Amino acid sequence: MLNWDDPLKSNTFVTQQDIKQPAVQQRLAEPGQADDNRLEPICADDKRVVNGMADINQLAPFKYPWAWKYFLNANKNHWTPLDINMAQDVQDYHHKLNEAERHVYENVLSYLTTSDILAMRNVGLAVMDKMSAPELQIYQARQVYEEALHTWTYQHCIETIGLEQGEIYNRYRVVPAIYQKIKIANQRLNSVLRHDIDLNNRDDLGQFLMSYIFFAAVFEGCWFFNGFSPIFALQRRGLMKGTAEQLQYIMRDEVMHCGFGIRTVKQLMMEEDISPDANDLRQMWDEAEAAEQAYADYILREPILGYNAQHHIEQFRYIANRRARQLNFEEPFPGAQCALTWLDEQSNIRKEKNFFETRVTEYQTGGGLSWD
Repeated sequence: MLNWDDPLKSNTFVTQQDIKQPAVQQRLAEPGQADDNRLEPICADDKRVVNGMADINQLAPFKYPWAWKYFLNANKNHWTPLDINMAQDVQDYHHKLNEAERHVYENVLSYLTTSDILAMRNVGLAVMDKMSAPELQIYQARQVYEEALHTWTYQHCIETIGLEQGEIYNRYRVVPAIYQKIKIANQRLNSVLRHDIDLNNRDDLGQFLMSYIFFAAVFEGCWFFNGFSPIFALQRRGLMKGTAEQLQYIMRDEVMHCGFGIRTVKQLMMEEDISPDANDLRQMWDEAEAAEQAYADYILREPILGYNAQHHIEQFRYIANRRARQLNFEEPFPGAQCALTWLDEQSNIRKEKNFFETRVTEYQTGGGLSWD
């Protein structure tokens, strides 16, 4: 099962002992000898999340071995959308889904297609560029690839089902409930894309911190997780199982993305002795909740069997509380309950697969992941 709070907890993952740390560092030049062609060896303590002074091109010695573990484990979840049989989904969409269910399916894809491109750009252009330790950057390079892979997955679903691509992709521009979520994300993430940002400046650093908190805890940690749930609700009833299996693989990636982002945020706050303003956090959660409520009311304007807008928004609040606890922040929605008690089981990839119908998920790289 997925461990929502610590994706690296399983004993089957690479352990810190597996990452060989160098012995006590020695000088490259003999004491008392000057050599302009030689440098002092890198000291791990000189590394920082941002504003580090160590050579960004030298991976080890590690200061953040957990980041390297994230990279190694991310590569175990290697897959492509072509691995999954979508034939039954075509039949389901055109002959089994009712109008309300097709509305849900299409708009979930419409939101996700734009969101993953936005996530890819944010990691590659705004966040990764600010990281000053290569072990952090290397995982984020993998994350950029995974966001692109997710976009390919949604595109593959759209093409396979036979949806009109321009219409699906443009919904975020013409449907207010979808556009509002993308608009909020753009406003919060684009603020740190500017070239003149100076993370030695406390105001700029605080802005970067809030942007990264939003990205890790809300955008990836809540909105993405909640975004998959309507498809998993269809899967529970035996519908759109191919699409749902695609999202199960994506969910594995997103567990890692969220866990890495939250851990990096906590490390950043500790190293820079900085914390977000409580009022800024409250505004972030309220803004995110209002956008998610409008989105739920739109995609679930007619409830589907076993899932409605109330389930969707209550699950958002429940997940938001989890993210806040992981960051050691006050829960934004005290008393929120898990509205989808079946979600953890449903979102995990199952072992019982027909070899001739779909990819065997216990095969090689997929089988290397254990979420218990």
